Amino acid sequence: MTQALIDAASRPVIERGFRLQWEAAQNAHVLLYPEGMVKLNGSAGEIMKRCNGETAIADITSDLERSFTATGLYEDVLRFVQMAVEKRWLTIRP
Repeated sequence: MTQALIDAASRPVIERGFRLQWEAAQNAHVLLYPEGMVKLNGSAGEIMKRCNGETAIADITSDLERSFTATGLYEDVLRFVQMAVEKRWLTIRP
């Protein structure tokens, strides 16, 4: 199976079988799945919250830059999405 190219227009969504939620006890967003849980750092949680299958990576990046008064986040967001797709936390909507 060939991995799709992930770019600014790609629309990531949380993979079936995973659920993102805020876990007060962990003071972090977590990704729940039947076999366990992944505790996400703050940046990862903020990116994952925006991965709804409708929003492109470019727009996710713009929203993060506005929300956190930051610039130049695109490469970091892209790298995280690529890693999350490799781990099968995210998939890219066609």
